[in-house]
Amino acid sequence: MASMVFLLAGTLGLVWIAPELAAGLYPSPHVAGITHLFTLGWITTTIFGALCQLLPVALGAPLRSERLGHASFWIFVPGVALFATGVATSRLALDHAGIALITIGILLVIANIGISLPRARMRDATWAAIPIALLFLFSTLSLGVVLLHNLHTGFIAALRLRVLAAHLHIALLGWVLIMIVGVSHRLLPMFLLAHGANTKWTARALMLLAPGVAVLATGLGTASTWASWTGVVLVEGGVACFLTQALCFYRKRIRRRIDVGMQFVRVALGFLVVSAVLGPLTLAAGAAHTRLATAYITVGLLGGIVLYVSGFFYKIVPLLAWTTRFRGRMGKEAVPTVAQLFSARVAQIQLVVMALGVVGLATGELSGIVHVTRCGAVLFLAGTLIFLGQIVHIATGTHQ
Repeated sequence: MASMVFLLAGTLGLVWIAPELAAGLYPSPHVAGITHLFTLGWITTTIFGALCQLLPVALGAPLRSERLGHASFWIFVPGVALFATGVATSRLALDHAGIALITIGILLVIANIGISLPRARMRDATWAAIPIALLFLFSTLSLGVVLLHNLHTGFIAALRLRVLAAHLHIALLGWVLIMIVGVSHRLLPMFLLAHGANTKWTARALMLLAPGVAVLATGLGTASTWASWTGVVLVEGGVACFLTQALCFYRKRIRRRIDVGMQFVRVALGFLVVSAVLGPLTLAAGAAHTRLATAYITVGLLGGIVLYVSGFFYKIVPLLAWTTRFRGRMGKEAVPTVAQLFSARVAQIQLVVMALGVVGLATGELSGIVHVTRCGAVLFLAGTLIFLGQIVHIATGTHQ
């Protein structure tokens, strides 16, 4: 629920910063603040919550300390709110207080998960991906602290854009994408009822993505052309392996009809392909083409990641709500099915609206037209409001 609030705040912010997005001003404080509502608020908060469910159920590794989990939540979430607000409004006290809370919250999560993983009974690609992603999360945090300090002192001067590029790619590819690859290894075949699919592509994706992100970030941070392009080749190979793995699961599914949650995932994978094409083009174009860079990040973050996570929400949240509210009533009274807790038709409308929003945002950014960018932001906001209504409907326990 906290992540949903951040998602709503982030999409409202998109409408506000549309002129800066159209101008390609992705390094501006306004854009940075709104971006962190998505990356730290929506995505990272969701991942932290999902790991509390995934570790005991999928890996047989209950959290070492549930109390520590609660503490990390109540420290991290206010920290994100303070930090994003402080960066967007250039208020020193807010962003410093926020980054302090975020740092403590992340370290508590890393410690809690770190001491829980050795107890896991299942040690597959999902298990391996989690510590790799957490290492990149720590690296993201470290560079974020450097960038925040520079925002008020300017001590890294012209190096800021290089460090920012490394920070963005470590966050989105190292922390988020590697976690998605690992979690999808267990959840996609379960949600798609895909038995007997070749599952070796996940390990191959991780073997390419982990060194690829490290080399790419090093190249971007040091302006090394050789390292940057080597990293791009490795990352593109890792993304291709992930897409191949997902395709294997979709092809092996028993039920031919794809439910709405997996439709979100399929569309998100399409945006991931587009982002993978835009990435090398952005590197080749150079730092002067900021509108292309802005569109590249928009498509990858909003289209490839936000829609992907939204699809998993439609699979996991109704199941958790149904288990909490109706499991004890089975056999005693009529209870709804999990699918009846929300409207699949409304969810499909949401998917179309949000996908069009991403297309509109990227088109406006590439063309530099503010009105097109803002229309895309409004569409994405409309889809988010539909999504929020669906989640509230699920949470209330009423059914169709």
